[in-house]
Amino acid sequence: MTTELMYLVWSAALTFIIMLIAVLGALAEVGLPRLMGNREDMPGFGGWAGRATRAHLNMLESLVLFAILVLVAQAANIHNGNTLLGVQLFFWGRVAHAIIYIAGVPWLRTVAWAVSVVGLIMLFLAVI
Repeated sequence: MTTELMYLVWSAALTFIIMLIAVLGALAEVGLPRLMGNREDMPGFGGWAGRATRAHLNMLESLVLFAILVLVAQAANIHNGNTLLGVQLFFWGRVAHAIIYIAGVPWLRTVAWAVSVVGLIMLFLAVI
């Protein structure tokens, strides 16, 4: 397995971890009976639970792009320093983004997000 594919796998694991954190936040905020219901009229979550939910949705959006680029690079047998740095920037930027987002630090969150976007751009440029 290439390093780029391994970072894709770890990114999927990170997405799962963020989802679990979001579920724990929702559980703490509204309780198990409400979460087990049909979720009609479910309130928006506030505080860290809301931030965890938004961090998860943001990660899902980015993961789709990341997966496409990694898989295209794999199919085209493109593996070089740019693809390696791109996957590393994406993954570690997303780790930082999740932690900072859930902690509630707005400006630093944007910097971490931008690092992950630079990684996506590097992958895009490598495969075109």
